[in-house]
Amino acid sequence: MANPTAAMLVIGDEVLSGRTREANAHHLSVKLTEMGVDLREIRVIGDDAPTIARHVNALRAEVDHLFTSGGIGPTHDDMTADGVAQAFGARLAVREDARAILEAYYADPGALNAARLRMARIPDGAALILNPLSQAPGFTLGNVHVMAGVPAIFAAMLEGLLPTIDGGAPVLAWSFRAAMPEGELAGPLTALAAAHPDVGFGSYPFHRGGLGSTLVARSSDRVALERAAEALRAMLASLGCTGAAETPPA
Repeated sequence: MANPTAAMLVIGDEVLSGRTREANAHHLSVKLTEMGVDLREIRVIGDDAPTIARHVNALRAEVDHLFTSGGIGPTHDDMTADGVAQAFGARLAVREDARAILEAYYADPGALNAARLRMARIPDGAALILNPLSQAPGFTLGNVHVMAGVPAIFAAMLEGLLPTIDGGAPVLAWSFRAAMPEGELAGPLTALAAAHPDVGFGSYPFHRGGLGSTLVARSSDRVALERAAEALRAMLASLGCTGAAETPPA
């Protein structure tokens, strides 16, 4: 059976401008790989509701799960809830359970002003994603999971969300650090990949400590991966590269 699939929308003008260094996509990719959900695509878009709606509709139709980060704060440019509601044709309004969470968090009644109350706007039909750090909730609507952009908050919300999602077979990786340039490895590696179609192969050059390449084989099938690792080892030996450092899967 094929693994579930996923995509991610990173939302924020500050990411596109370079003002903010994006970290959530890497965190999500690691977590999904561990649980056997195949992340197929990552897009970065700006804070514009029609643009958000268009990309949400395009991606949610292609994958089992769409994750978003960013744009659910209290300011005028936090437009993710608006865009997702538009994508589903759902009404967006302050919801009482979300309001209650914020009222409990802001002990001073005057602190829950109109701007902060924007964070309690939830599309009709959505389920809340709890936020154990700053409390302002995200939400799941259909197969779309909407979360904050601040990395610590995104990670905390994801921690609570992922146990509710079915995974598949985790992808295992076996790497070889070879003291050979990619140009000399490319031909034999292409032939090796053709001989092992059930395993993915990658080549990543490095320059620190000398010129070389890290070759990585990936598969959800441990037996197939072991066969590929044996073939990689033989290939490197045939090229005169012996003693390449190996990192097998745990």
